[in-house]
Amino acid sequence: MASYIPDWPVFVQAGVTLLIPVLLYFVHRWFRSVVTNGRGASGKLPAVPEESASPLTGDYDADLDSIKQAIGSNDDLHFREYKMAAFNIRAALLYIDGMQENQLIDTQVMQVLMGKEDFMKEMEPSVPAADKLAAYLKQHILPVVEIEEVQETHRLHEMILNGYTALLIEGTCSALLVGKPRGKTRSITEPTSEALLRGPRVGFTEALSENTLMLRRQGLTELMEIKKYTVGNTLKRDLAVVYMKTIVNQDLLQEVEKRVSKINLDFIAESGYVEQLIEDDILSPFQQVQNTERPDRVINALMGGRIALLLDGTPFALIVPVTFSMLLQSPEDYYERWLAGSLLRMLRFFAAFMSLMIPSLYISFISFHPGLIPTELAITIIETRERVPFPSLIEILVLEVSIEILREAGVRLPKPIGSAMGIVGGLIIGEAAVQAGIVSPFLVIVVSVTAIASFSIPMYSAGITLRMLRFVGMFFAAVLGILGTILFFLLICSHLTKLKSFGVPYVTPISPIRLHDWKDLFVRAPLTLMKLRPEMMKTERKRRKV
Repeated sequence: MASYIPDWPVFVQAGVTLLIPVLLYFVHRWFRSVVTNGRGASGKLPAVPEESASPLTGDYDADLDSIKQAIGSNDDLHFREYKMAAFNIRAALLYIDGMQENQLIDTQVMQVLMGKEDFMKEMEPSVPAADKLAAYLKQHILPVVEIEEVQETHRLHEMILNGYTALLIEGTCSALLVGKPRGKTRSITEPTSEALLRGPRVGFTEALSENTLMLRRQGLTELMEIKKYTVGNTLKRDLAVVYMKTIVNQDLLQEVEKRVSKINLDFIAESGYVEQLIEDDILSPFQQVQNTERPDRVINALMGGRIALLLDGTPFALIVPVTFSMLLQSPEDYYERWLAGSLLRMLRFFAAFMSLMIPSLYISFISFHPGLIPTELAITIIETRERVPFPSLIEILVLEVSIEILREAGVRLPKPIGSAMGIVGGLIIGEAAVQAGIVSPFLVIVVSVTAIASFSIPMYSAGITLRMLRFVGMFFAAVLGILGTILFFLLICSHLTKLKSFGVPYVTPISPIRLHDWKDLFVRAPLTLMKLRPEMMKTERKRRKV
């Protein structure tokens, strides 16, 4: 068979085989040092100084003018000034348009405070009304569940712009935040990135309160604990850390809280920001934090001793720690009987290997080792490649890049035409390339099988990693043949063995070997036999069944 890539001498192949890992190691060390130096000695970006806090003065006109000067330039900020009839003093409501419940403000605030009832009789005559009025309204007058007293002007400005309704009262050195932001949210729908044939049809939304409520609704328990943190220096958002307090490993919980508290960025737009800021190795192509839209996946992870992070404004929750095998598991494995679930899981592992290695093996056999191919098949491949003017590497790159572009275009296009464009575009491009003699028909089969195998991976992020590494493997195979393919696979295995996610080895329970956890690895054992939680998590409560 004709080869367009020269056959390298054995000693050259051996030398390059030994040199590539050394070069990769030094490049890795150099890049890590550059990243660390850019962050400083602590590895953390410098904090942005906050605005100096100043308290409210109690002078109604001065405080109101100060608020108008600070945030009054926002056209969606409304000021509603009125007089409280019972106290004969002025007050003002400040709120952002569309982020409050008008019925609550009208009936439980305005109607109560503008009434003619004489509340002054219940006040202690020895205490001036102005000094006690805010606390008195909070404790005795306003029938609102969520109410908070604020004295600092900076915090008051921040909370108003975040959607809270503020009540400013004449003569008081504090303002009241009434209720919470109640903007419109998306309705609960089925997750689009993790579709199942059998299982719950609900997915997380962009509202943190709704997401935590969905976790609470998974089952009645007092074990679930939720801690909220504020992330972002300029634009602040709530981040919830969820765990089972009598199950989770306390060292793991402390490590998660430590990394969350070190998040230092102006704005956390999506949970992907959090994922990149808390992962162990930023240079690894493999994700060390699992993301999901499914509450049932999160609750199962919590029961296994893992920890979930939910960010306000995104439907994607994060789960830590994660292992490579977890990325190839689906909730449907547990909803079906163990034989069917095990078969589907083994198919996914095989599909992941095919997605990663088939193009590299194709280049190795075609360009370097045609003798390893059965004779009949080799003759067929030779006949199909007679008109192809390019070496196998260029040939497969043309088709693989075209498939990736079509896949990306199908995601970005409107849904009604996205899927049709991907299928039709693939057929047209593949057929046209074969007719033009750019690629061989056998290669179209290879690329098609590779693409179909990548679709079987349940986690989209894990599929991206394998697609990216696939191109690296093709270049290894184009230079060193089967030796390069083996070297590429060994480098991935060695990297995975070294990689950790929050202290848990990434390829556990394969390395280190934990035989008990093999019940939920390639084969999912019957539920009656899975009596213990994963050993890798080192949970406080070992047994699932009491």
